[in-house]
Amino acid sequence: MEIFLLQLFIFLGAAAVAVPLARKLGLGSVLGYLMAGIAIGPYGLSLIPEVEQVMHFTEFGVVMMLFLVGLELKPSMLWRMKTPILGMGGAQLLLSALFIGGTASIFLPWQQALSLGLILALSSTAIVLQTLQEKGLMSSGGGRSIFSVLLFQDLAVIPILAVLPLLATVPLPHETGQGEALLFDLSALSPTLHFLVTLLVLWVIFFLAKFVSRPVFKAIAATRVREVFVAAALALVVGISLLMTAAGLSPALGTFLAGVVLADSEYRHELESDIAPFKGLLLGIFFISIGASLNFSLIGDKVLLIAALTAGLLILKVLALVITAVLFRIPGEQRGFFAIALAQGGEFAFVLFQFSRTNGVLTPQTAEPLVSAVAISLFLAPLLFLAYEKISSTKRNTENTEREADSIEQKGHKVILAGFGRLGLDLGRFLLSSGIRPVIIDHDSDNVDLLRKFGFQVYYGDITRLDLLEAAGAGEAELLIITIDNTAKTLKLIELAGKHYPHLKISVNAADRSSTYDLMDAGVEHIRRETFGTALEMGQDALNCLSMDPYEAFRLVRLFRKRDEESLPELYKMHRKDEEAYRSLYQRHMSDMEELMMLDRETDTEELDKAWTVANPES
Repeated sequence: MEIFLLQLFIFLGAAAVAVPLARKLGLGSVLGYLMAGIAIGPYGLSLIPEVEQVMHFTEFGVVMMLFLVGLELKPSMLWRMKTPILGMGGAQLLLSALFIGGTASIFLPWQQALSLGLILALSSTAIVLQTLQEKGLMSSGGGRSIFSVLLFQDLAVIPILAVLPLLATVPLPHETGQGEALLFDLSALSPTLHFLVTLLVLWVIFFLAKFVSRPVFKAIAATRVREVFVAAALALVVGISLLMTAAGLSPALGTFLAGVVLADSEYRHELESDIAPFKGLLLGIFFISIGASLNFSLIGDKVLLIAALTAGLLILKVLALVITAVLFRIPGEQRGFFAIALAQGGEFAFVLFQFSRTNGVLTPQTAEPLVSAVAISLFLAPLLFLAYEKISSTKRNTENTEREADSIEQKGHKVILAGFGRLGLDLGRFLLSSGIRPVIIDHDSDNVDLLRKFGFQVYYGDITRLDLLEAAGAGEAELLIITIDNTAKTLKLIELAGKHYPHLKISVNAADRSSTYDLMDAGVEHIRRETFGTALEMGQDALNCLSMDPYEAFRLVRLFRKRDEESLPELYKMHRKDEEAYRSLYQRHMSDMEELMMLDRETDTEELDKAWTVANPES
C-alpha cells in the first residue's frame, strides 16, 4: 500500500509541476505530461521502475474519454456522420496500412508487414482529442473530420485483433494464460459463435444503457447524495469495460456506445460532470506513463534506425491523410491540419504490439524499435500541432500583409467606421437602419470576405495608415467611430486623426476600465466601455427576475450609470498617481453608490411605478 501511495504521489507531483510550466511556455498540457514522464521514468530520475503496470491501469482514462465523447453525440448526429466515419475513416486506414505495409514488405515477410501496416495506421485518440478540446477545435470542420477518422480507428481495433493471429509466422510454445485474463474463455468457440456472442454483448450494453440505467439513476438522484451518483456513474463505465473485455472486445468501444445511447438522457450533464475529473486525472497519468516508457537505452543503441522509423511513419501517414483529404474534398486550408493531427502512432499500438508478440506475429527484435518509434511520434504530436499553428499564423499574416487595400469608392459620407467585428457589426447595422451609410473598413481579410457575402459594403485595409484614412474621406467626414479590438492600434489611429484631421469628432469603444483611462490620456471625450452597457442590461434583467418592480429596476440602472460616469474623471486623475489612494477612492465611491441606491429605493414613487407598469404591460 505504501508503495502504491508513493508512486501516486510521484505521478501527481510531477504533473503538478510540469503541466503548468508547459502551459506557461505555450506547449500544451499533453507535452507537459510527457516531459514529466521522461523526468520520473527509468531513464530520468528512476522514480517509477514499473511503467507497464501503471500504463495498463491508466489506459482506463482513454475508456472514460470515449464515454464522455459518446455523451456529446446523439444517435441522430452519429447517423448523419456515417459517411465521414465509414468513408473517410476507412480510406485513411486502408491507405495508411497500404503505404506502411508496402514499405515494410521490402524488409519483412508480407504477414509481418501487413500487421505493421494495420497497427501503425492507428492514431492517438487520447492526445488528439485532448489537444482539440484544449484549442476549442472539436466543433470546427477539421475537428469533426479528425474525430470521424479517430472513431473509425477505435472501431477497427476489434477486427484488427481478430486478424492478427491469422498472420502468425513466429513459432511460440502454446500458452493458455491469455484466456485467464477474461471472465470466461472464448478461445474454444467457433468463429460463428464468437460473432454471435459479440452481438449479444453489444445488445446487452445497449439494453442496459437505454432501459436499465435511467430508472437506476433516477432513483439514485432522488436520494440527493452526490457521492452515490458518482459511484454509480463509475460503476457503469467499469462494468461495461469488464463486459467488453470478457467478450474479447475493446472496452473503449463499449463505453462509447453506452455514451451515445445516454446522450439523450436527462442525466447526461450529471454524468459528464461526475466522470470528467477522473478522466482527466487518468489521462494525465497515462501520458506520463508514455513518457516514462521511452527506452532511451534502446534509442541510444539504435538511434539512426529509430529516427528513420519515426520519420517514415510520419511521412507515410501524412501522405495517406493528404490523399484522403483530397478524396473527400476537405477544404484546402484544413488539409494540412487534418494530416498533422493524425500523423502520429496510437496508444493502442502498445497493446497490439504486445498482442502480436504473444501470438507469434512479430518478433521482439522487430517490435521493440517500433514501440520506441511510436512513443517518440506521440511525443512529437503536440510539437507538430504547435509548429503547424505557427506556420499557419505566419502564412495568414503574410497574406494579410501582401493583400492590397481596397479602393474606396464610397463618397459623400459623414461617418467612418473603423473595425467591423463583433461590436462594429451591430453598430454598423444600427447606423444603416437609421439611414446613415458609414464607410466601413476592417483589417481582417477573412472577416471582410465573409461579410461581403452577406451584402455588407466593407473595405479591406489598415485604417492606421494615413493614405487609407485619407482615401476613406477623413477630410470631409464629421465623425470617426473606432471599434478596433486592439488598444495600441486604436491609440495610433486617434493620434493620426488628431494630427491630420483635427476637425474629426472621435467616438471609441474601450474593452475595460484600464483601456478607458488610456483613451482619456489621448484626449478622447466620447468613450463607451464595451461590456458596461451589457452588464447593466443583464443586471436589470436580474432585478426583474427577482420580482422587483420594472420601473424601480430601470431607475436603479440609470442611477448607477450616471454616478459611475460622474466618478470616472475623479478616478482617472488618481489611477496612476497612488495605487493605494486609488483603491481607497474606488472603495469610497462604491460605498457612496450603495448608500445612494438604497436611499433611492426607499423613496416613495408608488404612483409613478404604477404608471410605468401600465405603460409596459409586457413587464
